[in-house]
Amino acid sequence: MASTASRKPLRFVEDYLPALLAQASQLISSEFHVVARQHGFSVSEWRVMASLAGGDPISIGQLAQVTVTKQPTVTRLLDRMESKGQVERLPHGSDRRITLVRITRKGAKTVEHLMDLAREHERRVLEPFGLLRAEELKTTLRQMIELHARAPQDSDESEEE
Repeated sequence: MASTASRKPLRFVEDYLPALLAQASQLISSEFHVVARQHGFSVSEWRVMASLAGGDPISIGQLAQVTVTKQPTVTRLLDRMESKGQVERLPHGSDRRITLVRITRKGAKTVEHLMDLAREHERRVLEPFGLLRAEELKTTLRQMIELHARAPQDSDESEEE
């Protein structure tokens, strides 16, 4: 193992947390996106289904944030997915301006096998780091998300290229 003194200096993006997170996310996600497409899901459909599975209904705005997709794109996607019986929209209990979305039983059944494959992919990705380190990483990332979820959103952040 090379000593710190003999290591080549890192470029800025090789030591900048947002760049590292983005690159790791892109590389790992793109590996699984191949599997999702093989099972008949677009990347956006997979993100929506995975975000809704096993949880309470959430607002379209929250869904857009979690799936890293612009809200108008999510709305169009939900139109298609609703027509397939995969998701359904519900009125918010106290705020008529908010529409909630939940996965249907049919949708959950449709995505169940793909979620198993996603868990297996995650296991293979994290295995080299050991269970404890992997859990610590996920806990840290959840904490980062919670701490920064209230930060103003950059309108270009969710664009897919």
